[in-house]
Amino acid sequence: MLVTPAQYLRVTCKSLNPLIKKGMPVVICAKGIEEKSGQLLSEIVKEELPQAVIAVLSGPTFAIEAALGKPTAITLACADEAVGKDIVLALANDTFRPYLSDDITGVEVGGAVKNVMAIAGGIVAGKKLGDNAKAALITRGLAEIMRLSEALGGKKETLMGLAGLGDLSLTANSMQSRNFSLGFAIGEGKKMQEVLAGRNSVSEGVYTASAVRETAQKLGVEMPICEAVYQLLYKDANVDEIVKALLTRPYKKETE
Repeated sequence: MLVTPAQYLRVTCKSLNPLIKKGMPVVICAKGIEEKSGQLLSEIVKEELPQAVIAVLSGPTFAIEAALGKPTAITLACADEAVGKDIVLALANDTFRPYLSDDITGVEVGGAVKNVMAIAGGIVAGKKLGDNAKAALITRGLAEIMRLSEALGGKKETLMGLAGLGDLSLTANSMQSRNFSLGFAIGEGKKMQEVLAGRNSVSEGVYTASAVRETAQKLGVEMPICEAVYQLLYKDANVDEIVKALLTRPYKKETE
């Protein structure tokens, strides 16, 4: 189980390489995209641990609730169905229910980009923009995630499940989310550096925002909410101006 933050996954895999035997399953539990390379975490593991069978664990899970035995459902993605079933059986218990998927890319994209959307969700809450805005953000945010996943080879339907809609609904709505609480503070008027200076935990969406923006631009995928979060985090953009810019974008069909 690889549970190190996404930006430290590569160095962790390098150190683990001598210990991983051929055919041994490794389960990626971090959510993110490597900032320097723009690679998905499964791509990093494939490079650094080519002898391993890769699986990805993702979905709507606050660790404290899972640890307390509260009902939790997640997605376990693995290209090798037999290995995936074995991992599901190994992890499952009365309150922790994994669902098997073969769409590693879709599951990873959902888990990564929802952290950026969670920052946006926090900003909406911190600015007191209302429940209508929150619902719109989640819906349009999911559309962005789907577009990027499809461009990278993932399946749209995967994002309608636990690793997409489920995880996005959870983390873009709760102060338990480190990314949401960061966005909330920004929405209240604080600067990112000011908020992060007082934390000892990782807000993965900060790094992912940069990586997602670069990936989307390379692929020609339109992701206005992710772009807005990037501008707020890295270009010191004004929240009110960013919100206005999003609301005055050209009208189009919802499916576009």
